[in-house]
Amino acid sequence: MTDGIVWDPLRRELDRWQAAGRVARFWLRDDDAVEPTQALETLIALAGQSEVPLTLAVIPGLTGEALAVRLAEETSVTVAVHGWSHTNHAGPQAKKQELGGERPAEVVLGELDEGFRLLQRLHPARMVPVLVPPWNRIDPALIPALPGLGFAALSVYGRANQGGPVPLLNTHVDVIDWHGTRGGRREADLVTELVAELRHRFAGSDEPVGVLTHHLVHDAATWNFLSALFAVTGRHPAVRWSSASELLGP
Repeated sequence: MTDGIVWDPLRRELDRWQAAGRVARFWLRDDDAVEPTQALETLIALAGQSEVPLTLAVIPGLTGEALAVRLAEETSVTVAVHGWSHTNHAGPQAKKQELGGERPAEVVLGELDEGFRLLQRLHPARMVPVLVPPWNRIDPALIPALPGLGFAALSVYGRANQGGPVPLLNTHVDVIDWHGTRGGRREADLVTELVAELRHRFAGSDEPVGVLTHHLVHDAATWNFLSALFAVTGRHPAVRWSSASELLGP
């Protein structure tokens, strides 16, 4: 439902954009895709009904032909490289990280190179040269080597500090309560975050607002939130949902 007062702050902010003759850019990234599932079908259908382009961060080491066949005709779905196998190599007291400093750089970069080529082969028309590090973490020392592997952008979490060796195409609003229920976050909290991101953009940033989902763990609250978000934004003239390909440019 989108007629409750919980969505009014977002509507008001978008109305402000419209009055100023401006359009806010959004994009949708979903992590941990491996194979066709009912949850993935639900996400593809929901995004498709609202004409929201979808970028799936696919785990190369765990995926295969089944997902490639399923996505072959989905022209509004793109595929990004989600690390290699989503394996945590950090120590027991450290935050989870696959692309970290615990292993030799040549090993990590070798896996990323293999993952890039694999997804390029499996999804020749769908793959975009974007690296999505598992847990949104990567050793900064590895980043300068990414263009040599073919990556045109890096996608992590949080507002981007541009000017590094690789352009950033980040996400900013995660729908899952990872540190609590591990289900969908409160609708009002998510709306508040979206409004805060839009106000930051209105003040001068041209960074698109990235919404981050994880189809395999969505509960009813998560699906309801996405349905409402797509309904509110999809009908508003001050919103443009863009694909990763479009945001990367020519």
